[in-house]
Amino acid sequence: MTKPPLTLYLAAPRGFCAGVDRAIKIVELALEKWGPPVFVRHEIVHNKFVVDGLRAKGAVFVEELDDVPGDRPVIFSAHGVPKSVPAAAAAREMIYVDATCPLVSKVHIEAERHHQNGLQIVMIGHAGHPETVGTMGQLPAGEVLLVETPQDVPGLTVRDPAKLAFVTQTTLSVDDTADVVAALKARFPAIVGPHKEDICYATTNRQEAVKAMAPRCDAMLVVGAPNSSNSRRLVEVGARAGCGYAQLVQRATDIDWRALEGISSIGITAGASAPDVLITEVVDAFRDRFDLTVEQVVTAEENVEFKVPRVLRQPA
Repeated sequence: MTKPPLTLYLAAPRGFCAGVDRAIKIVELALEKWGPPVFVRHEIVHNKFVVDGLRAKGAVFVEELDDVPGDRPVIFSAHGVPKSVPAAAAAREMIYVDATCPLVSKVHIEAERHHQNGLQIVMIGHAGHPETVGTMGQLPAGEVLLVETPQDVPGLTVRDPAKLAFVTQTTLSVDDTADVVAALKARFPAIVGPHKEDICYATTNRQEAVKAMAPRCDAMLVVGAPNSSNSRRLVEVGARAGCGYAQLVQRATDIDWRALEGISSIGITAGASAPDVLITEVVDAFRDRFDLTVEQVVTAEENVEFKVPRVLRQPA
């Protein structure tokens, strides 16, 4: 049977970012150094395939430090943790390694600097997301106020409208965040923003690639996990950029082929915590069913790399 023709647009950049790559490497090096089990507080990154792979090597994922034996190492996830977590680990004299993405740590440092300068912080982020919890937990209770949408801004009760700063979660929609920032600046003209945008380079680059790709596509699939903020934002960005059908899939087995009947073009991208093997799996699934032409949509080149903590570095 002749396969129907299909153009597959592959977004670039896509998939793993430097912070995710570093976090996974930290778990692997910890397993080499101390042997299994090595405990990880929260999923190291939001991807089931990655987490299951590390679990098979001896990583044990827990939600609270209380679930970690005192004689085993613990790693803090790439999303960051409140200050109380490393403090509690130190009090128990535990070995711990912080795998927080350096770009998340940058936001932590910003918040602390603003606090030292007498400013109250407004954080733009998603309630309950581990990165938001970690950033808000850098400062005493009440020093960081959370908003998610422009509609949240009128209800903010602040200590002094003239002494405010804002920070953001690193994985938000660039366009949505701009709307919230505009609302904050309209209500609080003196509010201080970050020196450089908090939304990370990887989130921004992947969203820009989707915006360039979406108008060409009858449909678009984002490879990523349902609890991955940056992956979910890519779906939203694709839909807004003109793609009539945009969906999140974790694996090729999640593809709804009936929904894709009759398409002549498909866009594929992946969230920052999705490995290449899953992207290849999805592309191969289309190749099995279609006479495929693959075109890359390149909007940026990435060459960022973050070093692993000194305690895990191999001797020269």
